[in-house]
Amino acid sequence: MEKEAKKEAFRKYLDSSGVVDSLTKVLVALYEQNEKPSSAIEFIQQKIGGPSISEYEKLQAEMSDLQIKYKELLAAHQEKCKELEEIKSSITISSAKETNDMEVLEHNVL
Repeated sequence: MEKEAKKEAFRKYLDSSGVVDSLTKVLVALYEQNEKPSSAIEFIQQKIGGPSISEYEKLQAEMSDLQIKYKELLAAHQEKCKELEEIKSSITISSAKETNDMEVLEHNVL
């Protein structure tokens, strides 16, 4: 009995959220096609608003390329941050050395 109650609750959920209407409309549109499409799945995806299989594959390839580019840019960014820190460190050391040299010079002059 519990299984039937779960099924009924799920049916109500699909109906109240508009899924049943949307699927019915798409299936009716497919049924009414004089020439049936070669891929019923692609037809349904297009009618519902999803990408076709070829569009999906293209998007997957683009995402993969972008992930590679992101990793390359992240590595370059991290390298530049490291270089910047090294420059900051060397400037601090140089500045401290110059300050020390100036103090020695002032001490010797006085």
